[in-house]
Amino acid sequence: MPTTAHTYTLGPDDAQLTVRTGRSGAAAKAGHNLLIEVSSWEATLALGDDATETALTVSVDSSSLRVLDGTGGMQALGDDDKANIEQTIVDEVLKGSAIEFRSSHVQMENGVCHIQGELELADKRAPLAFDLTLGDDRHLAGTVTVKQSDWGMKPYSALFGTLKVNDEVAVQIDGQLPAA
Repeated sequence: MPTTAHTYTLGPDDAQLTVRTGRSGAAAKAGHNLLIEVSSWEATLALGDDATETALTVSVDSSSLRVLDGTGGMQALGDDDKANIEQTIVDEVLKGSAIEFRSSHVQMENGVCHIQGELELADKRAPLAFDLTLGDDRHLAGTVTVKQSDWGMKPYSALFGTLKVNDEVAVQIDGQLPAA
């Protein structure tokens, strides 16, 4: 874990930020569990000598989500299918809204950052807490579950509601802190 106070700026060149969705409903077999990459984002992690100097901010371009993979389903996802899903995310799910996280409290303990703050999503702010693991080799990893309905979002559905994206999606980061 990095031990000196420093501010790190991260983005797609340093780490992969992904979203994993699941599916449910009577027609769930027709849909896919998706792995979606965020291709345009920036995070600033300020590690201070004490908790009051430690903070995390993340800003995501909501139009930059790209479908990497779809598992399950009746047939494999083609490039056109992926493009249609990406357009649906922009037009119907996120509607161009800002996605931003700002920490309000960060506690470092044995290489783990316990982070509390607010996530702005779909023009609503709500509390969110998660952990980031920081390794001695500057490896950074963490996962947080985001429940869409906590931000007033109705999870996407198709086929007259018989195919639904699960309310909870997993957001994951995995990468390296840049050299200090």
